[in-house]
Amino acid sequence: MDNNNPSFQFKTNINCEGCVAAVKPALDKIAGTNHWEVNTSNKDKILTVDSNGVTAKQIITTVQNAGYKIESISP
Repeated sequence: MDNNNPSFQFKTNINCEGCVAAVKPALDKIAGTNHWEVNTSNKDKILTVDSNGVTAKQIITTVQNAGYKIESISP
């Protein structure tokens, strides 16, 4: 991830590598490869996305369309 951009963080139910693989094409398309990550070891399965050119609403819609729950926690 690029640490020069502010990031959005979300609580999700993306809880395994298979789930990450399922959302990867959609998140890569809107945020770019290596501009997002999911901490599957965190109890809240935190998705962090660089805010460079993408809105929180776009991220939420993308993850929901992939079939996962998502809730904004910051900013």
